Amino acid sequence: MREMAQSERLDFIAEGLTIILSSARGFWSAAEKLVDNPREASVLEGFAEEESAKALILLDLVRCPPSKVDGRIGRIVKNFYSHLARLIYANAQSWKPVNVEQLQEYVDSERQGHYLEGGMSEYILPNWAIYSRESTLYADIEQHEDGLPQWSDPTLFSSSGIHTRPFALTLIEALDAVGVFSRAGLEATSEIWGTVDFLAKEHSGHVRDLTRQLAKRLEDEELVSEQATSEHARWFHQFWQMPMYNLDFTMIPASLNQLKADREAAYWSEVGYEHHGDY
Repeated sequence: MREMAQSERLDFIAEGLTIILSSARGFWSAAEKLVDNPREASVLEGFAEEESAKALILLDLVRCPPSKVDGRIGRIVKNFYSHLARLIYANAQSWKPVNVEQLQEYVDSERQGHYLEGGMSEYILPNWAIYSRESTLYADIEQHEDGLPQWSDPTLFSSSGIHTRPFALTLIEALDAVGVFSRAGLEATSEIWGTVDFLAKEHSGHVRDLTRQLAKRLEDEELVSEQATSEHARWFHQFWQMPMYNLDFTMIPASLNQLKADREAAYWSEVGYEHHGDY
C-alpha cells in the first residue's frame, strides 16, 4: 500500500474492510456453535478478535494525516501482521486513557516479554496475550524456571465458561453500520480525523469532537445504513479508541537476571527490609 496514491489506498482498504468483517463474523458464528468444544470455540473466538483488530488497524491508517502516511505506513502494516499488536489493539478499544501518552503507557504494560505475578511477585510469566493465544492453539512443551520440561494441554487452558462476542467485533460492526466502512465514509474519516495528528498530548476531547464531526458528515451524506441502531451509534461514539498509528507495539524484552532482581526487591518490599538480615 505504500506505493498507492491516497485515493487508490482508500479504494483498497474499503474492499478489505468488507472481507475482514465477513471473516470475523464467520469465525464468531462458528465459535457460537461449539458449545461442547470450549477449546475450539476459544480458538475461533480469538481468530474473530484478531480479524476485527485488523480492521481497526487499517482504520488508523485512514485516520492518519495524509502527509504523515509515508513515514508511518511501514509500522502500521507491521502491526497488521503482528499477533501481539492485534491482540493489544482489540483490548485497547475498551480503555479510557486521558491522552496518547497515557495510552502508550497502557500499551507498554501489555507488551512486556515477561512479567512478575503472584502475591509477592514470586512467579515469572511470559507475555500473557501471546502465551494464552499459543496455549489455547497448541499442545506444546514448556520449560519452567527450574529447567524441567512439562506438557501444556490446550484443552485444560481454554475457558469452559460462556463465550461472549469479542468487543472489537461489536465495535467494527457498529462502525460499518454507521457508514465508516463505505468508500465515501473512509473519505470522510480521512478528511476529518486527518486534521489532528495524535502524537502525545492529544486527548479524549479531540476524539469526541472529531467523532461528532464524522457522525454529522456520515448522516449528511446519507451513508448510515438502514440497519444502524442507537446501540451502533453508542459504540461509535463511546468505544472507538483514539488513533494508535504512532504507538509502539513491539515486544519489550526482559532479562532473566533483571526479573529475578525485581522479584527479590518485591519480596523484601513486602516482608520489610528491616528483616533482610534475618534470612
